[in-house]
Amino acid sequence: MLRVAVIGLGDVSKVHIQAIQDAQNVELVAVCDIDQTLKDSVPSVKFYSNYLELLEKETVDCVHNCLPHFLHYPVTKACIDKGIHVFQEKPLGLNTAEGLALVKLEEANKKVKLCVCLQNRYNESFEKLQEMVAAVNFGKLIGLKGLVAWFRPKSYYVSKPWRGIMEFAGGGVMINQALHTLDLMQLIGGEIEAIKGSICNLLDYGFEVEDTATASIIFKNGATGLFFASNANSENASVEIEAVFEKGKLVIKDNKLMMTNDGITKEIIEDMRMPGTKFYYGPSHTKLIHHFYSCIKNNTGNYVGAKDAFTSIAMIDAIRKSSEENRVIKMEV
Repeated sequence: MLRVAVIGLGDVSKVHIQAIQDAQNVELVAVCDIDQTLKDSVPSVKFYSNYLELLEKETVDCVHNCLPHFLHYPVTKACIDKGIHVFQEKPLGLNTAEGLALVKLEEANKKVKLCVCLQNRYNESFEKLQEMVAAVNFGKLIGLKGLVAWFRPKSYYVSKPWRGIMEFAGGGVMINQALHTLDLMQLIGGEIEAIKGSICNLLDYGFEVEDTATASIIFKNGATGLFFASNANSENASVEIEAVFEKGKLVIKDNKLMMTNDGITKEIIEDMRMPGTKFYYGPSHTKLIHHFYSCIKNNTGNYVGAKDAFTSIAMIDAIRKSSEENRVIKMEV
């Protein structure tokens, strides 16, 4: 029986807890949050308000780190130092410095597994897209496009102030809403040569973090990428990822993979849905969580580790630096 704890009982923790409860031979033994009003939010499970106390008093095999961004590194490190596996919500860290620290921590603790929740890699639409790209039936990859047009009201930041502060959030729309899109783009495009980006605030909210970002990405294979993300839309529109090849085009939109070839467009596959959750979480939290449990039990390593999750954080830092310095940034990942 795998003994599991959840630290941080914010919005996304509900998805994690449901996945834990749905898993076979897994027991949720404890939860933790500084908000005492959440004490009875998970019935029949021991509640802690201090994660260090939980780690000291409970015997757990895996911790789900569902805390705000600035607590990802310290809490994950505390778990790994105790030999406890970690399933950590995205992002990997606040920036490349924290990301590298977690990569080094991972490398120094080979027996302890750290999985970062980049669950959209496991969406059926994206898995099929990767399979079709690998088959090279469409010829050379020419370009990629990633679009995230969402809406976040001012109350989104006011209700949880850390979201609007660089020191605690590590950024705005890029790290909070569009990280998955950047991650999927680099998986399709491969190694990145350089990035030229621009960030700004279209909304008059008065917070430090950006609400809009755009970038031109040059991949080492010669393909180009266009990335655009904003929280200034009127709604949470479907994320769109487009891959253009010499002989066709693949597009993920509305949780469906579409193929255009010889002027004919057809649907290839549609993602499974997760009832009761926000559509933009993607359908694959449970899939990745259960896969990670299997990796723990079988001591295998084919999950999303810190090193795998690092590139998307490096892309965000490069876009920010490019915007601040108004120049092309060479990628060193």
